[in-house]
Amino acid sequence: MTSRRDFLKAGAALTAVAALPPSAFAQAASPAAAATFAPKPGAWRQFEVVTTLDVAPVEGKAGPAQAWVPLPSYTAEDWFKPASNSWKTNARTAEMVKDPHYGAGMLHLVWAEDEAKPTVEITSKFATRDRATDFSAPGNVPALAPEQRALFLAATDLIPTNGIVKETADRIVAGKTTDIDKSRAIYEWVVENTYRNAATPGCGTGDIASLLKSGNLGGKCADLNALFVGLNRAAGVPARDLYGIRVAPSAFGYKSLGANSPVISKAQHCRAEVWLDGYGWVATDPADVRKVVLEEPPGKNAMDDAKVLAARKALFGAWEGNWLAYNDGHDIALPGSSGPKLGFLMYPQAEVASLRHDCLDPGTFAYKITASELSA
Repeated sequence: MTSRRDFLKAGAALTAVAALPPSAFAQAASPAAAATFAPKPGAWRQFEVVTTLDVAPVEGKAGPAQAWVPLPSYTAEDWFKPASNSWKTNARTAEMVKDPHYGAGMLHLVWAEDEAKPTVEITSKFATRDRATDFSAPGNVPALAPEQRALFLAATDLIPTNGIVKETADRIVAGKTTDIDKSRAIYEWVVENTYRNAATPGCGTGDIASLLKSGNLGGKCADLNALFVGLNRAAGVPARDLYGIRVAPSAFGYKSLGANSPVISKAQHCRAEVWLDGYGWVATDPADVRKVVLEEPPGKNAMDDAKVLAARKALFGAWEGNWLAYNDGHDIALPGSSGPKLGFLMYPQAEVASLRHDCLDPGTFAYKITASELSA
């Protein structure tokens, strides 16, 4: 069953064309491809992502299955344009739903109770490109709307803006008078004082108060970039996380900063943005700097390594367009579920007999996500 109807549950077309061969991934992923990391706005690239769910039964439990799959629902005219979503499924109902607060889009599926093999295949198409801010030339950017400023300064369940978060932010930005200086100081502080913890499940939880209270500032992108966002908000600078997934290798030869296989089931990644007057929403990603430190071959690189320095310089103000943006939502209540809210929606979710599957284990869940770049 296929539906395009969007609706708010109280509690968005590119022509199909041939995909590039898998060998393109291997070629682009070569570390020798480039020695710098300097994304700049250029040509748009078109991608197709296919998400397939085969919802596994729960041993000893009988009951209906339902699932919620994030869809590209974020739009930015200068770097990201979702195009279309379509699906094939044996679900009884399949509807596009939007979170009422952030507009985070998802496909909500409900299967009949006697359906033995709940399944769905979702195809999403979008266009994206590199982005970069020229800090030497602020432009005539319209002011951020008051309701948007309030939303992206507000606390969330996992990103408080008081207590230890506010105290830490105040120390970092002491003596800084402009938002750009405050945000850059926070970026540098996160890069210097955190680390990527390979043992962290998935992308982390994003519980920044617990992270700061522990004194052990290790985690992954949902932790480190949420920390950056929370510290900015506590300092009065609007900021937000964007939740998505890597879809292609890095064109700059960074193995750690791209999807190096057409199968991207475990390539989820969140990025961050800050609003700077005169510049608008500015791309940032301190978590990826720490990823380069830990994972870029040969691994465990020094902070003064050339690739680390290049990434650190670029990732306050620029991103590479090899990534899909799902949404910027927090505290997501899944419609039709009696389970807990999600801190963020970046992974497929499913429940059988009201028991939620482990979204971090695609092999058992089971789901598979693949990506291909579409030729012009």
